[in-house]
Amino acid sequence: MSKKITKIVLTGGPAGGKTTLISRILHEFKQEEGWRVFTIPETATELISGFGIRPFGNCMSMLAFQDFVIADQIHKEKLALDAAQIVNEDNILIIYDRALMDDKAYISDEEFAEVLSHFDGRTEASVLAGYDAVLHLVTCAKGAEFAYNLANEARTESLEYAREMDDRTLRAWSGHPNLHIIDNSDDFEQKMNRAMREIYRVLGEPEPMVAKRKFLIEMPDLEQLKKKYNAVMLDMMQSYLVVTQPGVERRIRQQKNGEDYLYFYTEKHTREDGAKWVTEKPISEKQYVKYLMESDSALHHVRKNKYRFIADTCRYEVDVYPFSEDKAILFQYAPSNDTVIPEELKVIREVTGEEEYKNRMLALVQKL
Repeated sequence: MSKKITKIVLTGGPAGGKTTLISRILHEFKQEEGWRVFTIPETATELISGFGIRPFGNCMSMLAFQDFVIADQIHKEKLALDAAQIVNEDNILIIYDRALMDDKAYISDEEFAEVLSHFDGRTEASVLAGYDAVLHLVTCAKGAEFAYNLANEARTESLEYAREMDDRTLRAWSGHPNLHIIDNSDDFEQKMNRAMREIYRVLGEPEPMVAKRKFLIEMPDLEQLKKKYNAVMLDMMQSYLVVTQPGVERRIRQQKNGEDYLYFYTEKHTREDGAKWVTEKPISEKQYVKYLMESDSALHHVRKNKYRFIADTCRYEVDVYPFSEDKAILFQYAPSNDTVIPEELKVIREVTGEEEYKNRMLALVQKL
């Protein structure tokens, strides 16, 4: 079987949700299910923070800086394609946190064409042809201003600058034939869901179902689920951190991915008017261990094995906890609420939306 390599760019102005979306992608497309995800981080940020190369002060001009950025981007993109040929998985998803055309937003069209020509005579047309799809996540400075600074305390760009760069970035990518604009027409969670649906469409995979329900069930025969439905087990642990600011719940997650682990930091924001949204970012093992030192001692770590499978075109997830021998939690993602649950799963009752069965409460009581 030949490898299927899909290349998707995430772009947009500051605070559009790219980092959270990358976390969702890493969570969704698992090695255990035959996927390998490569993420190419934002190059300009790496050069500024890691090497001190910056287009500010007397260091260098913006034009000279873009020459550095494009050279590094081209190098990393080639490494990702080379790595895709080496790994065992056949389904490869390459995610770019910004890519070559983003550089056009910072210099003139003529300057951008000149810099591109330094690299094997590249043109805008040849660059655009190198990506399968582009998702432009509109900055929350356009329509969700209340959340602009909350996802990143170090953010220094003004709302006006964020809007301007969002416009310039969209213009830079406007020539791509598979450009999708993910705006702020609804809440942040729905924005991320819309972005994920577009990714599924690009991949030609069944889209996630919109109706999500939660059930308390009898402990199923897990071996039977694996045998009949090819259920895949994911090993996870979630830890809650002490509260450091009002209205922000912090947690970290360790998640097995093949022979390795992935780590995530999550913030759940709640405004005084009741509005809620969640931001998440991948972190390193070193950062994860550091965050563990901030764990809330009143709450247990929530360990679970999640079994994922498809039945009758619907997706199911069974969460099995070490503190419960006879019960488990079932998530159903289906086209409608009247979808029939597989007979192997014995429902005790539906618990959708009930606080008692949310992870934070399970971290406190350790029982189902």
